[in-house]
Amino acid sequence: MKYKIIYDSPGRLRLRCGGGTFSKEQEDSLVSELTDIAGVCFAEASAVNGGILVYYGGDARTEILDRVSQITVCGLRKMPLSAMRIADDEFKRDFCKIIRKRLLMKLFLPSFFRLPFTLWNAIPFVKKGLKGILDGRLSVDVLDAVSISASILSGSPSTATAVMTLLNISALLEDYTKKKAKNALSDSLALNIDKVWRIKNGNENLVPLADVRIGDIVRVRSGSMIPVDGTVICGSAEVNEASMTGESLPQLKAEGMTVYAGTVVEEGSIDIETVKLADDSRIHSIIDMIENSEALKSSVQTKAESFADRLVPFSFLTSIAAYAFTGNMAKALSALMVDYSCAIKLSTPICVISAMKEATNHGAMIKGGRFLENFALADTVMFDKTGTLTVSCPRLARVEAFEGFDRDEVLRTAACLEEHFPHSVAKAIVRAAEEKELEHKEQHAEVEYIVAHGIASGLNGRRALIGSAHFIFDDEKIPLSDEQRALVTELAKRYSMVYLAIGGKLCGILCIEDPIREDAGFAIRRLKDKGFSDIVMITGDGETTAANVCRELGIEKFYAKVLPEDKLTIVNEIKEKGHRVVMVGDGINDSPALAAADVSVAMKDASDIAREVADITLLSSDLGRLVVLRELSERLFERIHSNYRFITIFNSGLLLLGIGGIITPVTSALLHNISTMGICMRSMSPFLPKEVEDAVPN
Repeated sequence: MKYKIIYDSPGRLRLRCGGGTFSKEQEDSLVSELTDIAGVCFAEASAVNGGILVYYGGDARTEILDRVSQITVCGLRKMPLSAMRIADDEFKRDFCKIIRKRLLMKLFLPSFFRLPFTLWNAIPFVKKGLKGILDGRLSVDVLDAVSISASILSGSPSTATAVMTLLNISALLEDYTKKKAKNALSDSLALNIDKVWRIKNGNENLVPLADVRIGDIVRVRSGSMIPVDGTVICGSAEVNEASMTGESLPQLKAEGMTVYAGTVVEEGSIDIETVKLADDSRIHSIIDMIENSEALKSSVQTKAESFADRLVPFSFLTSIAAYAFTGNMAKALSALMVDYSCAIKLSTPICVISAMKEATNHGAMIKGGRFLENFALADTVMFDKTGTLTVSCPRLARVEAFEGFDRDEVLRTAACLEEHFPHSVAKAIVRAAEEKELEHKEQHAEVEYIVAHGIASGLNGRRALIGSAHFIFDDEKIPLSDEQRALVTELAKRYSMVYLAIGGKLCGILCIEDPIREDAGFAIRRLKDKGFSDIVMITGDGETTAANVCRELGIEKFYAKVLPEDKLTIVNEIKEKGHRVVMVGDGINDSPALAAADVSVAMKDASDIAREVADITLLSSDLGRLVVLRELSERLFERIHSNYRFITIFNSGLLLLGIGGIITPVTSALLHNISTMGICMRSMSPFLPKEVEDAVPN
């Protein structure tokens, strides 16, 4: 590729290849080629003039120039432009068009053509205003049409032209700001994959992602993003699922396990059978949900739009009053240029969209703005126990030994039998033995796994059994002394139990518990501090177990032994008393209650139906996310109300300055539009300081 050196200084090169040398779709590919060079820290390419800008370190200059000269245009891949990039390009093009039109008119259009030109440009504004009147609405469009028409009729077409230019720029900025806020939210999750390695007939070929079909085998290696939802059919890998689950630690994925598009292979290589294509993947459905989230507007958005429309007549009345008392059309026009409603109507949805994006960054996916509002106003939060307040990962809490065995021997023997089977209770026992460094030799005979009961084997010539009470006492008829029976009755109030019997006698009891989440107590305390007056636990477990968990967490109210339909009834009863309810759960049995709550939250590892029903899905197992959500939702509405106050005070000031003749109508319009854009930019800024995140334990 031929080039001309435009600027050459140590560490910086600017080249020009000429407009049309490469396309916009090839810019990213060209930049990728240059940033692959050792020492290059930044590169930028522009298809408009064929410009290339490179910042480098060391002695990379020669290699950069050699690489550019070797690149062929046909060798550069065309990559689809992101929605954000398209929006940026459209904004630049349209903004330049408005400014160019204004300058050409100002500098080159003869004065006797300016009035007809102004009248022609005013037609779209007048048509919008007339439509508003015919629809029976005194909207902002009517306000704009009247101010432009009044300027022309008063003999000031230049004022009308300036106002129209400002209005066009304002509309362009409004549209761009909305697109930027929404695209930022979607792009934070979107896939950026062009080509993938497809395995077909034993051959590995690089093909466009668009060519992949359901059933195709895709190979993904270390450092690459998984492009489809699918099942691992070969290999194993450590996969970072933070984009999907919020979990920072990579997860081992092996044959038969499910993987999702948008997650990243950190180490290893896997072959994936495609189950869902990129456009149908879980992450794409999340993006679609975000794109359509405006259908779930908060009431504050709806109120803002209604309030904004009600302010328009006030502007008209003020303008009429100014002309009636002063007889000065310029003062009346200055009043017309002040529009309270525009900033209110624009800034509020931008605030909501920005808050939803920030929630995603903090580990929570929200389906619509109204759920943030409900979360801010809620006074009651209800928690399911298992899998929500507890980790749903069994842990060995206690070991009891009999018949001359000690506790370590019971645990060692149990681990020796259980290590052959991958169920969660078995893993808990094996893990406990490993933590105590209890090594065990394979002394038992072949083990027999009895589904839903336990394990039978031979140990040093004696029959060894481990499993449930039903298996040990009912099926195998192992005797239980009165002392042992009393102990079992007492332990059953708190634990699930696994029994070990050898030679026809009970040798040990292994007590299993679902440990309470480490962050649960913190979350409960902070939620109380954040204004939740009632915190309730709801569970299918017994009274004793429920009471123990609540006592440890500081929860004062609970419902025990409840069925799924009971959970629904309880939520409805609390709502009927005038409370706003947040329901947090994870299982299928929680789904009816989740659907009934004012706002529902599903845990990271929740069932598919719970995720589907929930208004908010946590991307992390950390219950502290709920505290962050409460803080975020409160700050959202603080900012909205702060915006209201600023808009009212600033525009009232402009109104007084205009009526007083201190500023012209054009200046009034300019300052009004600048303030509107400033409010919108503020609405997009972060809501939460970093210390809020740091205060949540991980």
